[in-house]
Amino acid sequence: MTDKNKQLTMINENKDEDEQPVTVLGMTFKNDQERREYFTEELRKKLPELKEIEGFPMGEDEDILALSDPPYYTACPNPWISDFIEQWEDEKSNTVREESYHRETFVADVSEGKSDSVYKAHSYHTKVPHKAIMRYLFHYTRPGEIVYDGFAGTGMTGVAGAMCGDRNSSEDLGYIDNNEIGGRKVVLGDLSPIASYIAYNYNTPIETASFEEEAYNIISEVENEFTWMYETYHNNNEKAKINYTVWSDVFICPNCTSEIVFFEAAVDYKNGKVYKEFCCHSCQAKLKKKGLERSWETKVDINTNKTIEQIKQVPVLINYTYNKKKHNKKPDKFDLNNLMKIDKMNIYYWYPNDRMPLGDESRRNDRTGHTHVHHLYTKRNLMILSMLREKFLNSKHRNALMLLFTSHLINLSKLNRYRPSVSFPYNPLSGTLYMGSQISEANPFIAYKNKVKRFVSAFYMNEVNAVIETSSLTDTNIKDNSIDYIFTDPPFGANIMYSELSFMWESWIKVITNNQNEAVINKTHNRLLPDYQELMQDCFEQYYRVLKPGRWITVEFSNSKASVWNAIQESLQRAGFVIANVSALDKKMGSFKAVTTTIAVKQDLVISAYKPSKKMIQEIESNDRSSETAWAFIKQHLENLPVFMGDKGEAHQIVERTPRVLFDRMVAYHVQNGLVVPISSGDFQAEVTQRFPIRDGMVFLENQVAEYDKKRILVKDFTQTTLFVSDENSAIEWIRQQLMKKPQTRQDLHPNFMKEIQHIHKHELLPELDQLLEQNFLEYVGDGPVPDQIASYLKKNYKSVRGLENDHSDMKNLGMNRWYVPNPNKQADLEKLRERSLLREFESYVEEVSKSRKKLKQFRTEAIRAGFKKAWSDKEYQKIVDVGERLPEKVIQEDDKLLMYFDNAQIRLGM
Repeated sequence: MTDKNKQLTMINENKDEDEQPVTVLGMTFKNDQERREYFTEELRKKLPELKEIEGFPMGEDEDILALSDPPYYTACPNPWISDFIEQWEDEKSNTVREESYHRETFVADVSEGKSDSVYKAHSYHTKVPHKAIMRYLFHYTRPGEIVYDGFAGTGMTGVAGAMCGDRNSSEDLGYIDNNEIGGRKVVLGDLSPIASYIAYNYNTPIETASFEEEAYNIISEVENEFTWMYETYHNNNEKAKINYTVWSDVFICPNCTSEIVFFEAAVDYKNGKVYKEFCCHSCQAKLKKKGLERSWETKVDINTNKTIEQIKQVPVLINYTYNKKKHNKKPDKFDLNNLMKIDKMNIYYWYPNDRMPLGDESRRNDRTGHTHVHHLYTKRNLMILSMLREKFLNSKHRNALMLLFTSHLINLSKLNRYRPSVSFPYNPLSGTLYMGSQISEANPFIAYKNKVKRFVSAFYMNEVNAVIETSSLTDTNIKDNSIDYIFTDPPFGANIMYSELSFMWESWIKVITNNQNEAVINKTHNRLLPDYQELMQDCFEQYYRVLKPGRWITVEFSNSKASVWNAIQESLQRAGFVIANVSALDKKMGSFKAVTTTIAVKQDLVISAYKPSKKMIQEIESNDRSSETAWAFIKQHLENLPVFMGDKGEAHQIVERTPRVLFDRMVAYHVQNGLVVPISSGDFQAEVTQRFPIRDGMVFLENQVAEYDKKRILVKDFTQTTLFVSDENSAIEWIRQQLMKKPQTRQDLHPNFMKEIQHIHKHELLPELDQLLEQNFLEYVGDGPVPDQIASYLKKNYKSVRGLENDHSDMKNLGMNRWYVPNPNKQADLEKLRERSLLREFESYVEEVSKSRKKLKQFRTEAIRAGFKKAWSDKEYQKIVDVGERLPEKVIQEDDKLLMYFDNAQIRLGM
């Protein structure tokens, strides 16, 4: 427990709650109970109109009201959010002017583990550690500013916002400035009732000592009545407490048709092994689990009293504690009789008996006869859970206790796998409702008692800093331009079926996710990638609408599919955001590194983007069709990028500052906003060097370059970002990196080049190394003025040879026929020549698709990109669509530039 929690507990223990006046949204109540009653009645009146809002959850009105704690939290859309935002704006310090706000992209390393008590308190599908989020809040916001997370999940953004005001927690992260330390106000929303309910509990103050006492009392009360259910005998004469019971599936031998208890035939639990091949005990036939038929049995459903068919599962192992030591035993006659006795008992308290919903994941256990929620629990555990729930609901700490209750619902179900090599008692497979062939039925009294202590340490809140709702982000009622910063961790494609997995929890709280427009890719509900992208765009458009101009959004992303990443990026940009940085979490090193290719998404990514300022938008609109729109964009974009990145004596390349990436960002902004791209790549390369200072191949503003030079001179080495070569563009960048280190011959480059291109996409018609060199670089053959890069290389490597850099014949003798990176002016000329070559190649594809309806099997992606850009500038949208339809769908979906042109061209044509 933190010092502040102890202090809060002491204060709460010495005051009468009924005598404490409470002021909320300008209204004063004599106590918190009166506040809750007043706003609950107000919420009841508003429910009819709230039900018209997209994402309103499924449940009875009384259950929604019972779950809510208005105005702070509602298990439906929250009608008071705008009132809170207006109040928070009024409370902001008058010393901070909005016009003074400026932040560059956050690029510091972020590494926060998952061992914190808050992170571990509840087994919800996904979370971002709140300490990691705190670093972003400290960078992008000031105390008192308003943060929004519309995919809030368990509310870690809210916890982070509050903990920014805790000096000990802030100083632990290295923040000691009094101007930085201070709570941030947070608006949290999620489609899932269980997620928003968890978020509410994490973000609500509680009397921890009173909660702890109440929790232990209720658990002990139920345990005292039913302790016999979890008793066994040690050596047949001394009672002991069961920790868990292992149940095993039973299969049929295909050779002799006898029953095979999987645990007995295939598991060596003493050595922690499960055999892939095992023998039938009856006929000794060698078998493998795959392909074996299960043994089935007829049961009477405890809810309907009707007979049902389920796979046969039998108890095979009991782990128990005797004299503080753990032992294992095979169930004996006493244990089996106990289970038979329990099986005949009635359950007198309510429990969920809902049919598992349709979905990709939620009905995976239908094939074993486990079709309803209550089928996923043993009779013993279901009985105890129903009684605990009833008593928790009637406690003054009902919300915190129900959070405790739901935290173990998966661990205490049949989804809890027995793993002989793992000592940890709770092992459900994350992100799925998979039921293994060996089930560990855990003792609920042990589970909840052990969890209470963790919960006490997880309750950080000393005051209410967050307002929470249960609703769809696509229909939020937050006012325009009212949010200072957004941190969000949205659902990513088909990674996790959130509503299906949440159903087990939500069935116990009687309020269910309305998943009609859930942003997931789901085959059962026929939601494909385009549907997902459209929903994500709707969500990002809402984010864009409510965020103040010039402010930032951070998107945490986790998906291994490039197509899903591109859908996210496309949605962000189409909504109006400008992506300033994409970083990948290096899980081994615990740090974030810049991503240079949007198809290298095997890691967790963090996307930083901003909403353009009003000034930039006005400047672009007033200069429409002029090249000045390009430079207006570049100027603001450079202002938002970090000036210097480096550590341990090294300066790192800032990928976003390189001319190629700047050009791509500028083009994307114009295309996504329906503007004509005002300048070609070649002209851009030429003019960028005239308008801005260049250092180490990066572009800076005049007021930035002095800072870079000052820091650059203090480090010895300059490191380029590691590249994954997958196409022509990344191959060119790889060559550029090699030649930036030193001028090289074609023979020097070739061996390593061949190794790097082993992962080139099958469809990519990659030019030979000679062609790539000729189109993008220059060769010095020992005549004419010595290029700067060659001269610099000679001075560094041939210091003993005086005047060598001016002696062309001697340079030839030393083999100085080498390729090098041209200066910017020459680079622009090469870019123009290369662009003409690419466009000629593109026109050959146009001609090919006009003659045949077959897909293009091999092509130069760079030629397609160049052709699409030219066609967009010429408003030849049909040409883009015609060629795009002949490309493999995977190529379009996994290439962010092609997808951008193709989608926008279709929109222009009304397709």
